[in-house]
Amino acid sequence: MANFGKTIAKIRRAIRPFRATAVTTVAEKHRDPFRVLISCLISLRTKDEVTGAASRRLFAKASTPAKMLRLRERDIAKLIFPAGFYRTKAQRIREISQTLVNGYKGRVPDTLEELLKLNGVGRKTANLVLTVAYGKPGICVDTHVHRLSNRLGWVKTKTPEQTEMTLRKILPKRYWIPLNDWLVTFGQNICQPVSPWCSKCPLQKDCPRIGVRYRR
Repeated sequence: MANFGKTIAKIRRAIRPFRATAVTTVAEKHRDPFRVLISCLISLRTKDEVTGAASRRLFAKASTPAKMLRLRERDIAKLIFPAGFYRTKAQRIREISQTLVNGYKGRVPDTLEELLKLNGVGRKTANLVLTVAYGKPGICVDTHVHRLSNRLGWVKTKTPEQTEMTLRKILPKRYWIPLNDWLVTFGQNICQPVSPWCSKCPLQKDCPRIGVRYRR
């Protein structure tokens, strides 16, 4: 499974019938780093359809950090409900908006180091902003990318950060930015965490299925 080109081509063909992730849809429509950042925060532990709807409601009221600060925390919470941990996320969204206004002149920073200084922003969110909003090289590794990279035998790692660092060494750079969108869509619909749809998978003849105990 080390032939990245062939494997990725099969994955891309397999995901054509499925929708792109909610955050990717936001990025493709607006190319606005603030919208991408906030949508990504909303998406954590939340289904894509909920993320998309919550983001649309929120941005209809406030699409910039300054406008977001005009909303009360409970107003933000109400707009993004039923996203997971919506009250905590509402607090974070307001805190980040305040930081952006006070420390960055209302602009989302475009470096990993500065993004990681924002409260509640980890490597996954920071890399997603850098790649899909700013078009800068990076690999966004979430649970799907981490799981699939190990399942396919690309890496042998225990944490998403280890997976990111290993992929940076072995994956051709042309695949870095779109990899998250491809693998998340593939992981949500075919190569699922428990009992993946191996019978429907174009990789079934070659996949080592590392860690798979049950499959359909």
